[in-house]
Amino acid sequence: MAKKILWNDVGVAKGPTFLSPAFVTSGENLVFTSGCVGTDPKTQELPESLEQQTRNALENLKIVLEKSGSSVDQVVKVLLFVADDSYAGVVNRVYSEFFPNSPARSCIVVGFPNKSLKMELECIAVAEKPKRWFKL
Repeated sequence: MAKKILWNDVGVAKGPTFLSPAFVTSGENLVFTSGCVGTDPKTQELPESLEQQTRNALENLKIVLEKSGSSVDQVVKVLLFVADDSYAGVVNRVYSEFFPNSPARSCIVVGFPNKSLKMELECIAVAEKPKRWFKL
């Protein structure tokens, strides 16, 4: 069974109703996140700057992972979407600050319905195993 992480769990008053920020599996202790975009974590506004969108998206992902019992250090796979292939240099520079362990990654150039959106990412991470205070 998977545990659904809700928007209010990650501090968002109202997120898109058609998706959840993450699911955590019980047996394998894996976290599967939905796409994180570059909205400001406090105001939910989308900045124009590619660098700031990237930083915000990674901060948003970090929050989702922490609320799911994981962290950026436990990410094993990232799927990155960019609106233009010329964004690679900026996105890679900011990305490397958050992922010095270089998890597996794919990057796809896409056309977002919202033309202001420049990048999005999702990931798979390992979650902490629940602590047991006694032996079975």
